[in-house]
Formats: sequence, C-alpha cells, structure tokens
Amino acid sequence: MKSLRDFTMARVALGRSGNSLPTSALLDFQLAHAQARDAVHFPLDAKSLLAELRVFDIPCVGAETQCADRATYLRHPELGRQLSPESRKALEPLKGNFDVVFLIADGLSALAVHRHAAALLEATLARLDRGAWRIAPLVVVTQGRVAIGDEIGELLGAILSVILIGERPGLSSPDSLGVYLTWHPRSGLTDADRNCISNIHAKGLAFGVASQKLVFLMTEARRRKLSGVSLKDDSGRLLS
Repeated sequence: MKSLRDFTMARVALGRSGNSLPTSALLDFQLAHAQARDAVHFPLDAKSLLAELRVFDIPCVGAETQCADRATYLRHPELGRQLSPESRKALEPLKGNFDVVFLIADGLSALAVHRHAAALLEATLARLDRGAWRIAPLVVVTQGRVAIGDEIGELLGAILSVILIGERPGLSSPDSLGVYLTWHPRSGLTDADRNCISNIHAKGLAFGVASQKLVFLMTEARRRKLSGVSLKDDSGRLLS
C-alpha cells in the first residue's frame, strides 16, 4: 500500500490503530486543516506585491472590490465581483485599446498569490511575443473573485482578461493558484464563458507547463474570438 502513496497526495493507505487512524495520520490531517483555514484568512499584501511586479516593465495599479473586509468577502461573494466606486473611478482614465489585461486577485488564498503569481506571470511573459500583444496595466485586486476580471477587462477596453487567483485551499494544498481566461470580458458572463488552468503550485502543475497552456489558450482565444466551453485546450499535443 505504501507504493500507492508514492503516486498521489490523497490520503490513502494511512494505516490503522485499532478502529481509528494512527496518531501521526490524525495529526497530519489536523495540521492540513489548520493550514487551509489560515490560508483563507491570510491577508494580501498588495503594496509588496505591486513592488515585486514592477520588474516586468508593465504599469501596475491596485484596486479593491466592494468588500470592506475579509469577513464580508467570505459572506457576500457577489461583492467580490464588483469594483468599489473609488477603484472604478481610478481605473477609468486607463482605458485603451488592449489585447489583454492581466489581473492578480487574492481569491481564497492570498498565500498562493504571494508564492506563485509573480513566477507564473514571468514564465508567461517570457513565452509571449510582447510586440504582438498590447498589454493593459496590470491590476492587483484585493478581496477579488474570478468575475472581477469581467468588469475590469471591460472598463480598460481589453479584448481578453486573464486573472491569476488563489484557489480554495484543500487538505493537500493551501497555496494552489488558478488562472481564468475570458474573451470579450463584460458583466453578466458565467463560468461557461471562461477557461481555467488550476492546481498550480510546487507539488502540482509546474509554472512552465501552466504558462505554455495559458499562452496557447490566449493565442487561440484571440484567433478564434471565443473562450469557455467552445475553446478546448489542445496544448498537450504540443508538449508531447
């Protein structure tokens, strides 16, 4: 049974102590649960993240949703999908004619954002032909949900939005990053209109593979003018 655990992070083949789990397995479970809870409440340090992102030679701005605090964010998901009036007013003058806007939002794990967002963005930009893509100012969103990319993408005049966001922590990974791509972002879209790349972290999907998938989807979305269920990730054939 030990060989089975060599191939998965899932809690299988944990052994038994009488009718219960061994103490070590129980303590590991309790630790993972505590780490997941901590990740949900871990605050995003937007100031330090913006400073870290400026090395990419893209204008960076911060924004906030209508969630005044973390408790509001967790209890009222709809407010995390809408910009605060102050942030909307600050972003309006930045509107242009852009091919893509990259956003970074804390989501349900700011820990994932601090650990992985800059590295994934670096890998993505290295694969991207910067001369062929008009990139909007990079936006770091505090208390943001996935759909905040729709409002911001529409507001900035981008035909494609790409949001890097902390995923819901699990018992095997409290710092998993997800990426959502949306063609022609605008209010009222659903998850069926987006493409998702998930499970990006040290023991999950590697930055190189994730960035390759993302650039493939970005290129195909712009070429075919669509995203979501109509756009399939065929990048695996390129990896092989």
